[in-house]
Amino acid sequence: MSSTAGVRLGAASFVWRPWMVLVTVMLLAAAFLVFCLSIALGDFPIGLPQVIATLFGRGERVDEFVIMDLRLPRALAGLIVGVALGVSGAITQSIARNPLASPDILGITGGASAVAIFLVTVSGGAAAAIVSSVGLSAAALAGGLGTGLLVYFLAWRRGIDGLRLILIGISVSAVMEAITIWLLVTADIRDVARAQSWLVGSLDGRAWGEVWIALWCALALLAVVSSVAFHLRPMHFGDDVAASLGVRYATVRAVLLLCAVLLAGVAVSAAGPVPFVALVAPQAAMRLTRHPTPPFVASALTGALLLLGADLVARTALPITLPVGVVTAAIGGPFLVYLLVKANLKK
Repeated sequence: MSSTAGVRLGAASFVWRPWMVLVTVMLLAAAFLVFCLSIALGDFPIGLPQVIATLFGRGERVDEFVIMDLRLPRALAGLIVGVALGVSGAITQSIARNPLASPDILGITGGASAVAIFLVTVSGGAAAAIVSSVGLSAAALAGGLGTGLLVYFLAWRRGIDGLRLILIGISVSAVMEAITIWLLVTADIRDVARAQSWLVGSLDGRAWGEVWIALWCALALLAVVSSVAFHLRPMHFGDDVAASLGVRYATVRAVLLLCAVLLAGVAVSAAGPVPFVALVAPQAAMRLTRHPTPPFVASALTGALLLLGADLVARTALPITLPVGVVTAAIGGPFLVYLLVKANLKK
């Protein structure tokens, strides 16, 4: 089942991996099931058949109101954020060739959070105008992009070294965290309460306007990734091999890293800095599919499954309702320790 075979269709050719296809299909089915469960469960439970019927336009009027107006925006936001973080983590880990490379570790989410918290906590006429016109989501997206570009340029030394990228990312992340803490300490207590609720990472109160913006941005970025990702495979063998095969590895790396930064920014702008999903999803997908590098499609589905499942647990399985970021941190923290221990055992 784990064997591979070459397949050629006209001018196109690809490698057929039955096990990888099977696992991807199972992840898709599991993600869809958890997506429906996140809509069905709540203070007013709805059966899965009614949820599926409503999603396909055949539900009753009462179910349509609860599902389409109250619960679907949150579930869809969780799906988008999980996919965006999964693909973003897969890109950064593939390019850095290091399982610890993720938007969390590289400071991208920290930069997005710092800029957003700056706009939340700084008062005054000019800042208030910026907040009202640009909004928290756009500020987080811009902050993530700026931090990602900063880390990339600081790490560039005739190419990108994975260890150097991670070390610089950790340093920048620490600086951004210090800025965020300073802003919270010096801000008005009412602004701090609003900022803290956003910093944890939560899907509460998602509106259709925020969901549509995140959806279209994520789809555009995923389209770019899918058109460029084919050129990433030769780069796993080194830049010299990629250049000999005609791959413009510097351009491909820059485009993919830019997409990874923007996808992380989209996720942060939609749900706040949800931790560890971008770190765990690609590594879990790689082990499930038995693939040597993080597979993008399986990573996206694993990220969606992880985030939707964590949100479902946070809402229904615990004595009190918690933000989804608390549950993902509880999962990702031990997984990070596992990766560190495994890396040390290899030495």
